[in-house]
Parts: sequence; structure tokens; C-alpha cells
Amino acid sequence: MKTYIAGINGMVGSSISRKFRDEKIQVFGKSSKELDFTNREDTFRELNAISPDVLIIAAAKVGGIGANSTYPVEFLTLNLQIQTNLIDAAHEANIGKVIFLGSSCIYPKFAPQPISESSLLTGPLEPTNEPYAIAKISGVKLIDAYRKEYGHNWISLMPTNMYGPNDNFDIETSHVLPGLLHRFHLAKIEGQTEVKLWGDGTPLREFMHVDDLSKAIFHLLEFKTKESLFNIGSSSELSIFDLANLIARTVGFEGKIAFDAKKPNGTPRKLLDSSLLQETGWKAEISLEEGVKSVYDWYLNNHQEKVS
Repeated sequence: MKTYIAGINGMVGSSISRKFRDEKIQVFGKSSKELDFTNREDTFRELNAISPDVLIIAAAKVGGIGANSTYPVEFLTLNLQIQTNLIDAAHEANIGKVIFLGSSCIYPKFAPQPISESSLLTGPLEPTNEPYAIAKISGVKLIDAYRKEYGHNWISLMPTNMYGPNDNFDIETSHVLPGLLHRFHLAKIEGQTEVKLWGDGTPLREFMHVDDLSKAIFHLLEFKTKESLFNIGSSSELSIFDLANLIARTVGFEGKIAFDAKKPNGTPRKLLDSSLLQETGWKAEISLEEGVKSVYDWYLNNHQEKVS
């Protein structure tokens, strides 16, 4: 079996690559820096040349609330181009299995909790990441369209908030967990007495280690499913306040944690109903405490800032 991972060097792509190589699966792939997936001709040429059995679409422009609010055009247009080129190229190359990776932000801001796959398109989206969400919804619907029109065994996976090795730790553009790790680490080594965070700390979030996602993807290779959309999460949630305190303890920051309620909270609660996937025999295994500790260790070994 040959697998092609679009976005192979990112957090998700590198985790999938490690898992598949451990399982003796032949892995190919490129990052967005190595191949511009917004270039339709180059994307088609790449997949036709390699002709993989499986395509995993992990390439995307991603970021947190700040980045989504600042660059809505890029989050909408670049993601539309990347995923459409890859999905269309997979059809031309006759790739048997395509797994499109999206995001839990595709669901309405006030969807009933936990959020099931049937909540898609039942209400307004969270405004702070609406362009990115619309792009990902378009990818889900394109996968559905190819299944309907051509009978392809293709699926979409909607992960909860992911974290792990090779994450983006940039304070301005990262998601909440790696961004907090970086901020609390810097606060510790610089001797800061306070860290101020966006929002009031009340939003509830679900987090899952990226290696659990990779195990799920490998697991799903065995199935021909009648469903085309699967949620994937840990089924466990905590507040941003509790997450900040967990990360502060992990890092060893002993100062004050303050919240700026004038800044946006984002969606108040976002817990996925992952029962559809769990019914196939998969479940998340890595606890948040264990995962945060391992990611912080990775961060220390792979970034210039060290604990003094």
C-alpha cells in the first residue's frame, strides 16, 4: 500500500507518517513549502506520478483566533484552493481512499452539545473563524459529491483541538494549547509575575493528542463506510482557565494568571460526539496531562528557549 500525505511535515502529517511507517506502509508526501498545493497543475502532476492507494489531506493554512481574524481572505481562499486541487487530482489519479481532515469549527457556534455530525449546516458559525470553517465545509461537501457521483470510498474526519510534536508554537498565530505552552515558558524564564490571557477563561474545550488521530486514520483504512463524515475527539473537556493552570504547573510558572474579558472568548463550548467513530472500535488513549507533559518536553528539545 502506498500512502501520500499532503502536508507531511506539519504536526498532523508527521504524526501520520510515523504511525504508517511503524506499520510498514510505504509513505510519500510533501509539505506546502516543497509543493505549492494551490498550484493545480503541479498538484495533479504530483499525484499522477506517484499514483498512491491512499491520499491523506493534512495540508492547510491554520491558526488561532488572532490569525483567523487578521487574515480571513487567506484562510478562505488558500484552503479552498489546496483541498479542491488535491481532491480533484485524487479523482483523476484514481486514488481508492481519500481522507480529508477538517476541523470541529465547521459546526454551528451554538450547536447542541456534544456536537454530532448531523449538526453540520444547522446554524450560524463562530464569526472569528468563519472563513476557515466555510472552506472546510466546502471540502466535506466535495468529498460527499465525489462519493455520490462516482462511488468513491472517501471520507472526511473532523478532529477536535489537536496538539503534539511539530505544532506551531508562535504566540501570534498558534492555537490555544501550544500558544499557552510558549507563553508560560517565556514567562518562567523571563521571571514574569503575571500572564494575561484573552477572554474570561470560561469556554470549554476538548483536546486530543495528534498520535491518537493517526491511530484512528490507520484504523479507518480497513473500513468501507456508508458514512462519509466522522467526528474524532477525546470525549473529555475542560475550561480554558483549567487548561492554563495545567500548563502553568507543567511548565513550572508560579506567577499570576489573569484574563482580559474584553477580548473574545470564541465559541463557549465545543465538545464533539465521537460515538460514530468509537463504534468502529477506536478510542483516544493519551490523557491530557500525559500529552501536555510530552509536548512540553518536545518543545524544550526543539526550540532555542530553554528553562534556565
